[in-house]
Amino acid sequence: MNLLDRITLNPSVMKGKPTIRNMRFSVAQMLELLAGGMTVQEILEDYPYLEQADIQASLIYAALLANTRTVRKLSA
Repeated sequence: MNLLDRITLNPSVMKGKPTIRNMRFSVAQMLELLAGGMTVQEILEDYPYLEQADIQASLIYAALLANTRTVRKLSA
């Protein structure tokens, strides 16, 4: 299985935001946990329905989104 197959876009789930395996757990949520300092092990313990491959898939997805030709400053 391709890791990116774990990232789903379904209009019926979280209004079409990228989610993990069609669950109500978004890629953004995963990235926020990692950015906040949680370890992979802590995430897997707190969210037992997630798998390590879900975390890897989220990071790959984010890397692909960040790899653009045009970079713009984010505004708050």
